[in-house]
Amino acid sequence: MSVIKELIRTEADGGISFGNYELNTKSKLSDFEHRGDQYKVKTFKEITKLERNGLFVYESVPGTTVTDLQIFDGGMTFQVEGPEDAQITVEMEAETEYKVLLDGVNVGHMTTNLGGKLSFSVELEQAECVAVEVVRV
Repeated sequence: MSVIKELIRTEADGGISFGNYELNTKSKLSDFEHRGDQYKVKTFKEITKLERNGLFVYESVPGTTVTDLQIFDGGMTFQVEGPEDAQITVEMEAETEYKVLLDGVNVGHMTTNLGGKLSFSVELEQAECVAVEVVRV
């Protein structure tokens, strides 16, 4: 896998890919249209953040590259890679229970807060990339 040189792009299967953790300075791209929504990405080695229609979708510290992000009713799936372990926060439905699977392994059920944020850690140092699935229980 590799970083996304154009910062954000649409994939052939309809997902989106974004982020470049190799950048030393902050880079952003606004007004990227995908399926009628406007996306904005900010990325560099310290953080990667994605917004849809001005609302939070994804954030990682430090920066990561996300490929094939698919958002659906009840959850999302994506692949993530980075040079070191990352703390990831995603926006889901408020006060709702989700199960998080990393490379197919259930790492537990988590309930979002009032704002709908769900946070988890991903070990990336020993893996080329990790498949993430967040599904409403």
